[in-house]
Order: sequence, then C-alpha cells, then structure tokens
Amino acid sequence: MSAIPKISSMLNIRQEDLEKESIKTYLHIRLVHCKSEIFNIAKKYGISSIEEFEERYKKGEIEEEGTWEDFFKLDHLEAEKESIKKALEVVRRVPIKDYLMSLKLSSQTSLM
Repeated sequence: MSAIPKISSMLNIRQEDLEKESIKTYLHIRLVHCKSEIFNIAKKYGISSIEEFEERYKKGEIEEEGTWEDFFKLDHLEAEKESIKKALEVVRRVPIKDYLMSLKLSSQTSLM
C-alpha cells in the first residue's frame, strides 16, 4: 500500500499535489547534487564546461593521464543536469497523473 493517501490525509492536501511536490523536490535535490559535483570538478581543473575541458585537452593544458575519469564523469553529470531540468519542466507543465502514467508506461516498456 502506498503511503501517499495516508500522508496526504495527514497533511490535508490532495494526493495529486503531494505527488507533484514530492517529485519536484526529489528532482531539485538531484539537480543541486549534480550541480555541486559539476562545480567541484570544474574548480579542480579551472574550467566551466565539458567543452572547455576537451579544448584544454586538445591544447595540452590538461594531461589525459589521471584526468579522463573526471572528464567522463563531468560529461555524464552535464547530461544528467539537462535531463533533470527537462523533467522539472514536464512536472511544471503536465498534470501529475499524466506524468505518473508516462513514468509507469516507460518503466514497463524498459522491462520488456
């Protein structure tokens, strides 16, 4: 049994509102974490983006040895940041029950 009905009743808010706010909060927390990791890597190498990281590799300003893990991690984090931003836009625009249904359908198709 889902905790949503019980909690929404305790807080005296609609289940749909609780679900939507919960998803937005979760996405915001993930976005802050992602931005924090991006900031740490960027600070470590004195860069502002994956493109600048790559450019500095090409110029020989950053050695590939011992840094490629951070390069790929930064690339992944920047892609994740964009995905989270898109998800937040979806949550803001789409009624939550439609969004939840799309998540349920996508998880079912990925299992096939």
